[in-house]
Amino acid sequence: MTFSANSALIDDLVSANHILVNEGVLDGFGHISVRHDKNPELFLIARSMAPALVTNSDIVYCNLDGEVIHPNGAKSYVERFIHSEIYKLRPDVHSIIHSHSPAIIPFGVTGERLRPICHMSGFLGAVTPVYEIRNSVGESSDLLIRTQSLGRDLAHTLGHHAVALLRGHGNVCVGYSIQQAVYRAIYTENNAKLQLQAKPLGEITFLTEDEAQATAEMNDQHLDRPWQMWKRKAQMAQI
Repeated sequence: MTFSANSALIDDLVSANHILVNEGVLDGFGHISVRHDKNPELFLIARSMAPALVTNSDIVYCNLDGEVIHPNGAKSYVERFIHSEIYKLRPDVHSIIHSHSPAIIPFGVTGERLRPICHMSGFLGAVTPVYEIRNSVGESSDLLIRTQSLGRDLAHTLGHHAVALLRGHGNVCVGYSIQQAVYRAIYTENNAKLQLQAKPLGEITFLTEDEAQATAEMNDQHLDRPWQMWKRKAQMAQI
């Protein structure tokens, strides 16, 4: 089997790791993957390490059972099953991010729904589902998605949505490209901050479903603009 992916795809995956740290979505934890550009049954992800330190040589190849198959002996994140099971269920998804971005956590542990509050976050749509791991394994888990079965349950909770929350744990964002997934992860965090700021001021006027769809479609036409800015900022931060 040939494992080699497009070098530009690997470069973008490494840049995405650094961007997400620089923008406050990832820290020492969390991860992003991308589906292989030549073989949809494989995906690329970093070995188990802090995202800020990822280089091209740290990228490993996994199959859709979550097994690291190249290079031999390499290890990736315990929660790689988040990625493998979503890729199985969603052929439209080509990049996945799991983070613990802090402003989002309150929406996974309360009855307050995360909803699009501005035109930059229309991709959230009318419903942001919440995955409850207790429904899968009871009340004594470490909250990690460490098996195929748990990854499958999370993938089904995500369904056709762009974002799902994990109660007490974080969230997952998906996209048809690295650039779209990164955009969604950053603006999910930004939307959560804005919603928390607006809540004490009074009743919030959220986007309607039609507004959410229209704004999402518009912003998807301009993903390269913020991507180039975020990439430059991350590069400068490393100097």
